[in-house]
Amino acid sequence: MEVVVAKTAGFCFGVERAVRKVYEQIETGRPPIFTLGPIIHNEEVVRDLEGRGVRVLPDEESLKDLKEGTVIIRSHGVGRAVYDRIKARGLSVVDATCPFVKKIHRVVQEQNGLGRRVIIIGDKDHPEVQGIRGWGDEKTLVVKDEAEMADLPDLTGEKLCIVSQTTFNYNKFQDLVEKFSEKGYDIFVLNTICNATQERQVEAGRIASQVDAMIVVGGKSSSNTRKLYEICRKECKNTYYIQTVGDFDPESVSSVRSVGITAGASTPKNIIEEVHTNVRGIK
Repeated sequence: MEVVVAKTAGFCFGVERAVRKVYEQIETGRPPIFTLGPIIHNEEVVRDLEGRGVRVLPDEESLKDLKEGTVIIRSHGVGRAVYDRIKARGLSVVDATCPFVKKIHRVVQEQNGLGRRVIIIGDKDHPEVQGIRGWGDEKTLVVKDEAEMADLPDLTGEKLCIVSQTTFNYNKFQDLVEKFSEKGYDIFVLNTICNATQERQVEAGRIASQVDAMIVVGGKSSSNTRKLYEICRKECKNTYYIQTVGDFDPESVSSVRSVGITAGASTPKNIIEEVHTNVRGIK
């Protein structure tokens, strides 16, 4: 059996940097250490950190109960008000926001200052999008598809700035930008989809189109992994979404000649290698 592993599979720069910062804090030996939400959307990594004493704060409201410690802001980033809240509590902060996300925060703040209404193309429930929105104002909007776009108010006469969630599907982003253009709005567009995301999606789709079965590895709550699954599923009907090798059913690919493997940006290298080893071992 031929097994093809995507070169772009696994931790992206931002995720690797965020996880490294947490382990560095553990090594300082100065507890308590908290992450505002799970540091990444991967249950295996979060469990390991919890075993080393790192506590996950479920939401911003949890900050009010803290009297001391270090709060680590994850790669998704947070809104401006959260930094103020941490500072007001007298807590230390380690900012692990992905630099690419941080750039969007700056753009949103700057464009707001220039009088443009910001429109974020992405999922309004995703923590990264919530953080980006926190650098805008009360007029900042979020839209993820044509249905949500149809619910937007008439923006004629307004100056708009369009940015994107870093892990959003590139083709869907382009389609929505085109819809805004067709309405004749005054728009300033910044494609803020991470290059690593685009490369991962393109490679995953290419591999899926060339193999008999495709395996996508990543946490169930990982937005970018779900998008990889959707892309691969369009190209290969035998596409399987697993979190770890424990979810893998060898029988599902036992009769095929070729298998492709890709993984989300929050998937550790060792999990990808375990899946690879198990697939190669199928007789």
